[in-house]
Amino acid sequence: MNIRRNDIVVAVRGRDKGKQGKVLQVIVEKRRAVVEGLNLVTKHLRKSQDNPKGGIIKKESSIAMANLMLYCPQCKKAVRVKRVTEGDKRVRKCKKCGHAFEA
Repeated sequence: MNIRRNDIVVAVRGRDKGKQGKVLQVIVEKRRAVVEGLNLVTKHLRKSQDNPKGGIIKKESSIAMANLMLYCPQCKKAVRVKRVTEGDKRVRKCKKCGHAFEA
């Protein structure tokens, strides 16, 4: 997978097309990711001790990995990624400018 937790990604398809956010969680088995501020859904809460009035909240739902691309801070846009072996590590790099995404 090219996308990992804490990466900055851009939605390239869907109702959130063009928006960017930080990856909060990756669900590998389903090839989906939860991204901060993207694919918000409305959830109705039942009355409980924690929430005595109940209510309606907006929360992030998962989005398909195929609809996301990594954001390159040098190119300032969504980019494709190549994997390069540097020494004993495999590093993800931007295909356009060569920016390394590993910290």
